[in-house]
Formats: sequence, structure tokens, C-alpha cells
Amino acid sequence: MLLLNATLTVRAAQAGSHQGRGWEEFTDAVIQKLAAQREHLVFILWGSYARKKGSFIDTSKHLVIESAHPSPFSADKGFFGSRPFSRANAYLKQHSISPVNWQL
Repeated sequence: MLLLNATLTVRAAQAGSHQGRGWEEFTDAVIQKLAAQREHLVFILWGSYARKKGSFIDTSKHLVIESAHPSPFSADKGFFGSRPFSRANAYLKQHSISPVNWQL
């Protein structure tokens, strides 16, 4: 399981403050490498910024799940009810891969 933001650092209480500092290129490369070298990965893309990363992913080899970001500002615009975790596990099981235990 890899949870990955497009920008890996941020100044406290300043969302997006480290955009444009090279993190985007790094995380794009990580996604591209994983998508090219593996099969049957699940990419869960939350929010419009993350959805742009979907262009790097071959949907014939992987599952891409998209929805609104689960933040309090946008969760009611498509995240609630999207069931990303159960959809991910259904796909993994379909491909004989152990499902993820999402419980804490």
C-alpha cells in the first residue's frame, strides 16, 4: 500500500505552499514507474489535481478509482458513497490478490 500526495511537503497551515518545487515531477515518475512495471495495481485518485495523474496509468492493466477529495470542504461532492476501499478490494480479489485490511 502506497499513499502518495503529489506534493510531499507543505509549510504548516499553508496548503499548496510547496507546489512547483519538484515534488510533482518526482511523484509523476513514481506513478509512471509503478504503472509500467506492475500489473493489477489500484490507483485511488481523490480530487481534481490527483485525477490529472490518471493520464499516466494504463487502465487495461490497472484499476483507477476517482472521486472528490475526502476533505471536509469537498467530501459531499462525490466522495461520500464512492466506496473506494471496497471497490479496490473487489478488484484485488478478482485478480487473486489479497485484499487490504483498511481497518485501523
